Amino acid sequence: MNHHHRKVLHSLFDHPLSANIDFKQVESVLEELGATIDNRSGARIGVTLKGHTAAFHHAGHSLSKDEVVQIRKFLETCGVTPADYPV
Repeated sequence: MNHHHRKVLHSLFDHPLSANIDFKQVESVLEELGATIDNRSGARIGVTLKGHTAAFHHAGHSLSKDEVVQIRKFLETCGVTPADYPV
C-alpha cells in the first residue's frame, strides 16, 4: 500500500470525522486491500472484503460524514485498522 492509500485510510478513521474524502480514493484503497467491487443498480456498488460484503452509494462528490462512518464500520468488521498501515 503506497503512502497516498495509507493517508486516505487514516483519514477514514480520523477524529473528528473528515467530510472531505473523495470516493474514488476510497475505492482505490479498498481495491488495494484486496476487495472486489461490483457495480449495482443505480449509483450503488457492492464491496466484498475478507468474506464480508456491503453496499455503498457511489458518491460523485466527497463523502458525507455518515458515509465515512459506514465505510469505517465496514473496515472494522473486516479487521482493517489504520494501525496496520502506519503513515
